[in-house]
Amino acid sequence: MAASSTAGLVFTVRRKPPELVAPAKPTPREFKLLSDIDDQDCLRFQIPSIKFYRNDGPSSWMEGRERDPVKVIREAIAKTLVWYYPFAGRLRELGPGRKLAVDCTGEGVMFIEADADVTVDHFGDQLQPPFPCLDQLLFDVPGSGGILDCPLLLIQVTRLRCGGFIVAIRANHTMCDALGQLQFMKAVGEIARGASSISVQPVWQREMLSAREPPHVTCAHREYSELPDTKGAIIPRHRDMVVRSFFFGPKEVSALRKLVPSHLQDKCSTFEVVTACLWRCRTIALQPNPDEEVRVLCSVNARGKYFNPPLPVGYYGNAFAMPAAVSTAGRLCQNPLGYALELVMKAKADVTEEYMRSLADFLATKGRPHIAMVRSYLVSDVTRFRDVDFGWGKAAYGGPAKVKIGWVSFYVPFTNKKGERGILVPVCLPGPAMDKFVVQLDSMLNSSQHTNIASAL
Repeated sequence: MAASSTAGLVFTVRRKPPELVAPAKPTPREFKLLSDIDDQDCLRFQIPSIKFYRNDGPSSWMEGRERDPVKVIREAIAKTLVWYYPFAGRLRELGPGRKLAVDCTGEGVMFIEADADVTVDHFGDQLQPPFPCLDQLLFDVPGSGGILDCPLLLIQVTRLRCGGFIVAIRANHTMCDALGQLQFMKAVGEIARGASSISVQPVWQREMLSAREPPHVTCAHREYSELPDTKGAIIPRHRDMVVRSFFFGPKEVSALRKLVPSHLQDKCSTFEVVTACLWRCRTIALQPNPDEEVRVLCSVNARGKYFNPPLPVGYYGNAFAMPAAVSTAGRLCQNPLGYALELVMKAKADVTEEYMRSLADFLATKGRPHIAMVRSYLVSDVTRFRDVDFGWGKAAYGGPAKVKIGWVSFYVPFTNKKGERGILVPVCLPGPAMDKFVVQLDSMLNSSQHTNIASAL
């Protein structure tokens, strides 16, 4: 656990004027409707991610080929957009229901070429968000950051002094989820490495996750239920908000498993037991009224769920739900970890085909409500984000570019100084609450092993 050691890092980035990269060949001009999962209010924003690549020497595929990552990636994007041509279009709103559709204009995605006078090592031995000077590594081109009538992707490739480079991406979340974006970037990587085609063909078919006719809401979707904000702030906000990252490797996860009933130890995933732990510690730290309802929202991928017909391989739209595990604050804090774990496991298990159908119906009939944030904590697993190879190997870091203030945590892959592999979870809390959070987390881990979380990195 450590705040970024690069907090004081200052460097200069030289950028060329932004350009639009269009598909390398003509593509269909048509309108494509988004699904009712895609165009909900809470996804109408741009989500940034970042990948750091070291210069580990040229790969064998590069012999006799272009070795400039900017040129390689720019050309690969243009070729990949021939298959993923909706990304080259622009979003429009249709009718009074605010239904979103892609106007496949072929205008292209925004691309920025840049150079920075630093090396990967300047960002510290252990790459983790928040990253310094992010606004220079992912430049907000004026007029490009909206949802409608704007580029759907902004990609900046920044060469570093060491020969490494950074790929920063800002994506319109209504177009794809994390796995959909990963699918696109892996395709870019395949083309960058010299492939003539991509191994996974993109599938649109957004109607598969659109509302039924007539809509029929059959499940409770408590993640959208608004709660009274008794303390006058949707998200806890203080002047001294603190971001700290916590590492969960094999030892830490094993310690947590020992705290839950034996019948759950082999059934729960790492994601579930860590989520239960963080939810409980965070609630204790924030000290809400014991009678108030608190929730943890888990991002659950629906691609692995049974669908009839099944969601096709290559579907790159938003195919996830955020079911809520719900408890009063008092019961969550007073009960052992197994109580929180069972709630988290049940919430995830509730996501079935019928749940997804019901969710689409709910969103379409309720005016596309926003996810409820009052006394909620959202967690999402993005551990596969670094698995993109443009020809220089996999990223040293691939994942979120920033930490959401207050109520969201992303799980990213991480290797600590001891060489132990695990997940890193950035957490943002008010300063006094962060102190309590660390004490609670240490207490849970130390109840079964004598390791201080503060030294786990």
